[in-house]
Amino acid sequence: MKKLDKKIFGTLFFSIFVAVTGIGIVVPLLPLYASSLGASGLYIGLLFGAFSLSRTFFLPYFGRMSDIRGRKPYILAGLFTYTLVSFAFIMSNDIVSLISIRFVQGIASAMLMPVIQAYVGDISPGGSEGAVMGLFNMSIFMGLSIGPLLGGVISERFGLHLAFASMGFLSLTGFFLTLFRLPPVRFEHISSRKNKPVTWKLGLSNKDIAGLFIYRFAYAASIGIIWGFLPVFADSEFSLSGSSIGILVMLGVFISGLVQPPMGLLADRFNKKLIIVVGGLIAAAGIYSFEWADGFWSLFISNLLFGLGGGISTPALMALAVLKGNQIMAMGSVMGLMVLAHSLGMLAGSLMGGLMMDIFQLSRAFSFGGFIMMLGVGFLSICLNGEEEPLPKQV
Repeated sequence: MKKLDKKIFGTLFFSIFVAVTGIGIVVPLLPLYASSLGASGLYIGLLFGAFSLSRTFFLPYFGRMSDIRGRKPYILAGLFTYTLVSFAFIMSNDIVSLISIRFVQGIASAMLMPVIQAYVGDISPGGSEGAVMGLFNMSIFMGLSIGPLLGGVISERFGLHLAFASMGFLSLTGFFLTLFRLPPVRFEHISSRKNKPVTWKLGLSNKDIAGLFIYRFAYAASIGIIWGFLPVFADSEFSLSGSSIGILVMLGVFISGLVQPPMGLLADRFNKKLIIVVGGLIAAAGIYSFEWADGFWSLFISNLLFGLGGGISTPALMALAVLKGNQIMAMGSVMGLMVLAHSLGMLAGSLMGGLMMDIFQLSRAFSFGGFIMMLGVGFLSICLNGEEEPLPKQV
């Protein structure tokens, strides 16, 4: 049985951590920057939509092509593009150029996320997929937690331009780390290079992958609702301060990242489907309970439950994705579909939450999120109705 290559894992962990942290520094500041350039609400919406559009369109392509051409070139290209994007933000002086830059940033994100996750899947020892993916996912959640805090401090003390430059510096650090510490492509263990790349349609025709995709979509849609409308709900209903709202928004991310390593170990020892279902039910209860919140502490508990549910289910979900990627010899394609589900879910959650707010009332957006989460759990339970398929023997 192969052992985890700690050098490669550490490089991938740090590279995605600095990339996500850099994005986290910049993204909360973009609306302010766009407003200073005279952007209307519509253009600010397009600023974020451009990223989602390009990311969603290119995710399956880069994941699939990394199965053939290797992971390292795409990781390097993504990190270097992030570096260029950060300095392009500094030089931008109108909203149209900002939207164009965000479109390019979405392409860079499509290069990075599925390919790095596929690389982690490639090096995961058989029987330890949950532990490895749970530990790796900490890098993403740590970056999402730390980035906005750093961005706020840097922008307040030194200005927006230094915040953008900080993103560039972090991305460039990840680029050089990847360049010198990851082995050349010819040493990557990608068994799928001899096979025809798996398209997203073919991948979703697999019942197990379809179940994982729909669950991931439902969970991400719930995140989109919480991130998009919890700040508005907390402000309009309970008049909470900005710092209190910030704590609430980041709480779910922090808790989810914190519990993933131990839950990854658990996923390697127990039934992964059961763990995903239990986590999904807890997450559904968490987002549904927002509707009955009566103040900060009830919102705190609701978000705590949602983050806990996500932290329980995600390592088992990604472990199953690794198993399927190995089984069909298309790790990049499978990881591309998982990230695509997340991207589409975030976009759909924001749109559905807005419709619920406009048609009914804001609190109903959260109960609708709970309903979507339950549908995701049910669909996964139906699709994964057999025994978990074993990992092919490593040679």
